Amino acid sequence: MNRIESDTRESILGAAREILPHKGFAAVGINEILTAAGVPKGSFYHYFGSKDAFGEAVMQDYYTEYLAEMDRILAEPGLTSAERLMNYWQHWRETQSVDECQGKCLTVKLAAEVSDLSESMRLAVKEGTTGMVDRLERTISAGLEDGSLAIDASARDTAQALYYMWLGASLMAKANRDIGPFDAAMMATGQLLHL
Repeated sequence: MNRIESDTRESILGAAREILPHKGFAAVGINEILTAAGVPKGSFYHYFGSKDAFGEAVMQDYYTEYLAEMDRILAEPGLTSAERLMNYWQHWRETQSVDECQGKCLTVKLAAEVSDLSESMRLAVKEGTTGMVDRLERTISAGLEDGSLAIDASARDTAQALYYMWLGASLMAKANRDIGPFDAAMMATGQLLHL
């Protein structure tokens, strides 16, 4: 794929990342995304073999970007591992409380929907969320080593519990259009990490 084709493909994926969190996958037509990207309508299948392949690419692209940001936050110099983790959760709270708690997380918006529609999209969500839990587990393990946190379960179990709790908080904040679930998750996070 040459640079122009790569830029066009990225424009389509970028438009999708803006539209999908508000409408969902099934409710958005390819033409709407192509119009938003400024790409001719007949060229979609040049970049993606099907709408499912497009959905898989959207999810993979989203997780690539998200995990890079997560890596940045969890590697911030001069902080303990516990401080890095709490900064990550604060970042989550801030990004998910925008637009009346409608957030920008494609996992929150699309995971259940696309997992029922397509096995390839389900696997992209599974791979992306596993990458998130892996990073949390590594940071928790580092926190045990540097003494900045303590846990009652394994690092993996704690990482999963925290991720699931924050995912649930995001869903409830979205449903209630209120940041209260994030406040409850932040308090429970501190308790789980003995902070």
